[in-house]
Amino acid sequence: MAVREIKTRNYVAYGLTDVLGAGSMAVISGWLIFFYTTFCGLSAIQAASIFAIARIIDAVASPLIGHISDNLNKTKIGRRFGRRRIFLLAAIPLLPSFALMWVADQHYWYYLLTFVFFELVYASVLIPYETLAAEMTDDYTKKAKFAGARILTGQVSAIFAGILPNWIVNYVGGKENSETFLIMGIIFALAFMLVIGVTYLFTWEREHKDEPKPGAELPDKPQGSAFTALKMVFVNLSSTLRIRAFRLHLGMYLGGYISQDIFNAAFTYFIVFALGGSVAIASSLIANTYIAQLAAVALAIALVIRIGPSYTYRLAVSFYIAGILALLCLFLTFSELPPLYLLLGAVVLAGLGRGALNYIPWNVYNYIADVDEIVTAKRREGSFAGVMTFIRKAAQAVAVMFVGIVIEWGGFMSGSETQTTEAINTIVLVMVIGPILLLLFGFFVASRFKLNKSTHALLMSEIAHLKSGATEPSSDQSRAIVEDLSGWPYEKLWGKNNVGK
Repeated sequence: MAVREIKTRNYVAYGLTDVLGAGSMAVISGWLIFFYTTFCGLSAIQAASIFAIARIIDAVASPLIGHISDNLNKTKIGRRFGRRRIFLLAAIPLLPSFALMWVADQHYWYYLLTFVFFELVYASVLIPYETLAAEMTDDYTKKAKFAGARILTGQVSAIFAGILPNWIVNYVGGKENSETFLIMGIIFALAFMLVIGVTYLFTWEREHKDEPKPGAELPDKPQGSAFTALKMVFVNLSSTLRIRAFRLHLGMYLGGYISQDIFNAAFTYFIVFALGGSVAIASSLIANTYIAQLAAVALAIALVIRIGPSYTYRLAVSFYIAGILALLCLFLTFSELPPLYLLLGAVVLAGLGRGALNYIPWNVYNYIADVDEIVTAKRREGSFAGVMTFIRKAAQAVAVMFVGIVIEWGGFMSGSETQTTEAINTIVLVMVIGPILLLLFGFFVASRFKLNKSTHALLMSEIAHLKSGATEPSSDQSRAIVEDLSGWPYEKLWGKNNVGK
């Protein structure tokens, strides 16, 4: 089959689904706990427990979705609609569930069920979606462009996640109430349905070597019992962690993303209670953070190609930590709300680091399946996507639960317009110490990560070398690089091991 030409519309269409990926997470991480504790009568621990329970359920669902997606091409429906893109199509009518999370004055079980349902819909889209760049091309630069298109689009949607509450507050007459968040939920739900439809129409999947002969019978569903499928899920989970590049990649991913989860969960509380601001001010600052992140992604795309993801990641960490420390200095210096231009400078500094930290892991992810292929001689994009989503959400659950527990332990009172000095100091410490510790961990891991444009080119050359029937490395340099990336001796590569079996 001839290689399909990738045009600008394909990059754009692929990137659009991150309106769901990054946009929904920006809304949830920035506003949901605040919404629960301010307008829904939930305590901080109750609000955080909703996140934790949803992630426990997702611990099974996400890897299972990845496993099913990897094997769906063996079924009739997978051959007809694709093993990845069918999930996008099926999710479209379910996405209005996002708006249901933002109905005020309901009971705890309502918020738990609506959040869990949306999280499952989200996982069923994002896990197959995350494999599409690797399905559409093997080229390093094109994969980098796909990752860039995705993260740039996600940052634009995150800007709206930050700024919409402020616009809506002004539209409804300047009153901060629960309707602000419901209207925002409806707007985003409609946007999710639109962008996923566009992605489905302008993306494709690679052909598979196990394509059946014309007239061959195909099963209606993946073969094997549910128990067998579930067992394979966790076999895949453990086997992906045996790939060294993937382990390091996860460290960078979690360091960059979980630091932002903790920061985001505490930031609105910080602005409203520690600095004496308002939801509208927090909304404006969050929007400007994401604008800075958008600029940082555009810069990071070029830097990753030129100097590699490891150096770019460490530079981004430095900017983000500087922004966090600037916010701490403003809190310690001013007894009332600091001048907005100083707050703006601090969040822009943090945003320049955050944008690059968002882009780099998803750029790197597109090449992890190539490292895995030289170990297993298989293509397992779906398994890696499932494991990434599972670990990300499990870690996010711990992070958000941590914020809720610590803030309530520090004396936070739900529904109160003022908080004690102890509660305020706790909010500040959570927003500063938690993210910085995680960022330093990511910085250390990045210093050991060696996958870049030149090592990837050598990796792909060595895969072609092994496909030709070779059993010895093409050079000493090739041996050293593929062994560093894979974590396996050369003699155990290309399926001569028990990884993925």
